[in-house]
Amino acid sequence: MKVLVSWLRDFVDVAASPEEIAKTMSVRGFAVEGLEHIGDDDAVIDFEVTGNRPDCMCVMGMAREVATAYNLPLRRPVVKGKDTDAETGSSLRLASLKGVEKADIGVVIENPDLCPRYAGAVADVTVGPSPAWMQDRLKAAGVRPISNIVDVTNYVLLEMGQPMHAFDFTKLAAAQIRVRTGRPAESIRTLDGQMRELSPDMLVIADAERPVAIAGVMGGADSEVAEGTSVIVLESAYFNPLSVRRTSRKLALKTEASMRFERGADPRLPVTAMERACALLDATGAGRARGTVVDRYPARVEPRVLRLRSAKIKGLLGMPVSDADVKRILESLGFALRESESGVWEVNVPTRRVDVSREVDLIEEVARHYGFDRLPSTFPPLTAAPPPIDPRIGRARHLRSVMTAAGFSEAMTFGFVASSAATPFAAAGELVPIANPLSESFAVLRPSVLSGLVDAVAHNRRREQRDVRLFEIGARFSRAHGERRSLACAWTGTAVPEHWGGGAREVDFFDMKGIVERVADALRLDVSTEAHREGWLMPGRSAAVMTDGVRIGVLGQLATAIAEAHGLPAQDAVYVAEIDLDEAEAASPKEEARVEPLPRYPSVTRDISVLIDETLAAETVRATVRAAAPPTLVQIREFDRYQGKGVPDGKISLSLRFTFRSSDRTLTDVEVQTAMDAILAALTQRHSAIQR
Repeated sequence: MKVLVSWLRDFVDVAASPEEIAKTMSVRGFAVEGLEHIGDDDAVIDFEVTGNRPDCMCVMGMAREVATAYNLPLRRPVVKGKDTDAETGSSLRLASLKGVEKADIGVVIENPDLCPRYAGAVADVTVGPSPAWMQDRLKAAGVRPISNIVDVTNYVLLEMGQPMHAFDFTKLAAAQIRVRTGRPAESIRTLDGQMRELSPDMLVIADAERPVAIAGVMGGADSEVAEGTSVIVLESAYFNPLSVRRTSRKLALKTEASMRFERGADPRLPVTAMERACALLDATGAGRARGTVVDRYPARVEPRVLRLRSAKIKGLLGMPVSDADVKRILESLGFALRESESGVWEVNVPTRRVDVSREVDLIEEVARHYGFDRLPSTFPPLTAAPPPIDPRIGRARHLRSVMTAAGFSEAMTFGFVASSAATPFAAAGELVPIANPLSESFAVLRPSVLSGLVDAVAHNRRREQRDVRLFEIGARFSRAHGERRSLACAWTGTAVPEHWGGGAREVDFFDMKGIVERVADALRLDVSTEAHREGWLMPGRSAAVMTDGVRIGVLGQLATAIAEAHGLPAQDAVYVAEIDLDEAEAASPKEEARVEPLPRYPSVTRDISVLIDETLAAETVRATVRAAAPPTLVQIREFDRYQGKGVPDGKISLSLRFTFRSSDRTLTDVEVQTAMDAILAALTQRHSAIQR
């Protein structure tokens, strides 16, 4: 919200500099996004107004906050003249409009639930440019001046926070306004020139024949005020916030008016804003209202009444706040207080304050303007030991360290994804749709963390990042299993970067398998891989990750069709893996990890080469070796695989290196040789291995 300081001073005599005002308000909940000086003694302060404070999306709202912060009175607005910056008189504030049942314009509300209040007034006008002072203020606030009539409605919007609209009276059939919902096959051309289809759940402003505006969003082009317009109808209303939000989102049309209505306008403001607009028309020479207003208000919105206790203020803030300060702050903000008993007030909440619905909200208002910096920094007394931290948090932190140590960067993607992106990663009927999605890009809950992670890889590739390693720890969802936590990673590009001592090497299946084994080590799991087929992985380059017969994840190369669908080049090989952390942690040892001292005794290394069937999995060979070897075998490593001359067809020569070590003594050659003989015998018996 851009606020011109001189405009702010129309309402509150604050002598502080723009920098001081910005600093003061920033600690009262209004962050400052920018400050731009205009001339020698004026400036525009750009405040960040949070979504729960629509009352501050105007100059008067911010002036009320500034007046409270500086303990100054708030003035009502005066009107400047047509050709000068001088005020036309301090007594001129609002026009006096007489409420009537039927004037020159008839107003009918067919849907009072969607439009609780609608006011209309007729004015005779002469369309032309608005005064220079008004144009300057609009420009400073980021609004383009159009004509004196449109500028007046925009001026009231920025000053009081009430969206308004002007219709050409002669273009309204039967001089009638009907507030109703859209009809089947009905459409309207809006002021931006676009033809928009209406639906029965959209609230519209219509005349006797057709829609002339989309309620709370934008007016229609067929009834807009033009150069030859001589009579206008001013609209000032209160619309249901949910209705405006739904319509704005469905039409993908967001305006200054819709942003205010969908957050919550003030139902008591429409007629006051109408009188302000009519006073501005008269003072600037743009026209004169006919002196009446048709105000349809079938069900009055009464202020909310809350109970506020001084003891509660002290208990929540950690210190007492004097009754005088409480009363001063709240009354300055527009709340009405009545003391019902000692230390207890009944507080009437202004209808513009949609964010105040509980006693703690009132206490927050007191704390904001009393000063958070004045509250003591004390820790509450501990009467019991705090509960232990969820072990999953520590494990996730450890896994992040493991992945970053492996050269991966952490990504954080949305839990909501498009149906097209999620479908390849889910079984039929397993997708979980979102009842009220923000858009088609966020239509379902992700069935796999990879659906968003692959998009992140593509995002990096489009920015000329050839080597990408990403991981994410997050939740995935399915109908059968609900919410599950998983670790997903994706790797494309080189496994070993280019170096003067040797060329680069592209990442392959075994690089990703090594990453999965690192994760398993961190979870203290012994894992193996088995052939596995997933539709989103390349056949022959995918595997299931198993531990004790339980599948805890998958890894492999992403299918080319899916990679291309996410915007990745067809020639890029993208290797991915996903580990079900809930399943993995359930299978991991429950006892605490124990640290072993560094070895004191030397190790013994022995190599062996055997002929075995080429179809025999290395994991099977490892399992046989471990079963036959004594506990002193601490490491097995394959260091050569040969197939060719001297090796029979269907066989391979596999070279293994064994490392033996004891924690309490130096091993003898006899012990090591005995272990080697047992290993060779087991390989010969179970796999018909022949030592070379």
